Amino acid sequence: MGVPEGKGVWRQPNSNEPKVRVIDLHAHIVLEEGFGVAGHYGPVLGVDDDGVSFFRIGAYRMKPMAYRGTVFMDVGRRLALMEKLGIDLQLLSPNPLTMFHGIEADIAERFCRVHNDAMAEVVAKHPHRLLGAAALPMQDPQAACRELERAVRDLGLTAAHTGTDYPFPLYDSCLDDFYRTLVALNVPLFLHPASTDGANPPADERLNHFDLGLIVGYAYDESVAVANLIFGGVLERHPEVDICISHGGGALPFLMGRYEGMARLRAWAPESVREHGFRHEARKLWYDAHVEGEAARNLLVEAVGRGRLVFGTNFGGWDTPSCPATDFDASLTPNAEKLMRL
Repeated sequence: MGVPEGKGVWRQPNSNEPKVRVIDLHAHIVLEEGFGVAGHYGPVLGVDDDGVSFFRIGAYRMKPMAYRGTVFMDVGRRLALMEKLGIDLQLLSPNPLTMFHGIEADIAERFCRVHNDAMAEVVAKHPHRLLGAAALPMQDPQAACRELERAVRDLGLTAAHTGTDYPFPLYDSCLDDFYRTLVALNVPLFLHPASTDGANPPADERLNHFDLGLIVGYAYDESVAVANLIFGGVLERHPEVDICISHGGGALPFLMGRYEGMARLRAWAPESVREHGFRHEARKLWYDAHVEGEAARNLLVEAVGRGRLVFGTNFGGWDTPSCPATDFDASLTPNAEKLMRL
């Protein structure tokens, strides 16, 4: 396979030129072992009376949605598509619909244990192509710490992956032990919107039509997550923690000036933001560069630079790139290697 020369354009390397490894850090998986483990919350994969396939979490249904026989559940198909798209290594993460941060803690903890065991089995069979991120019961931070320790030390998973919306803010002091655990285990945290708390559709009824929960809801949650982490002083209290936000931090690049301006006016801004500015602190986070179009990508680069961007595809999803990885994608490999401790 050649080396990308431009967007969707490939050239063959000369005989002395090594192939650049491409690492995809935004790729979800659906595991058969997890179906029904959360009791009446599911997950359930079924077909309605009209013959339309659906995926159900609690009272929330996404349809049409048929995971079986797709790259989400068929590892052979996944590896074949990775080869086609020029992806050498991929971090597998939980399906955002199954974050389960809003249900009973004991049920969520049981689901995460089963999910992480199954995840570890998948990546163990393909250690040179796949890495695994742990699902965690974030409604109980101490349980999340215990499961993260088990997932990393006993199962060999190499990251944590959660939603952006817990039952409490990302800056709540109850999460300080969790952030310290991430640092102690030397693993990054990936944040991705969850669509559902595990029991219900989005609370804003306007998002339940036209797939706005995915289009607008995700960007909203990502933007709020970045603001909470920075304005809430998480990076001040835990300067060694590595946190990566999906989809370029949502609307962060567009809102950067407004974040900056408000931080100058309000006494609640942490000392680091008052001293260095919001943009400076935002560049301490990491961002998945999976955004739509060159203009959006350029705005993201202008906002946070390239040093904290990693390549992501939302592999298998509706917005998966149709072309092989580009020069820009491959140029982010050193960032991914640093973030993943490779």
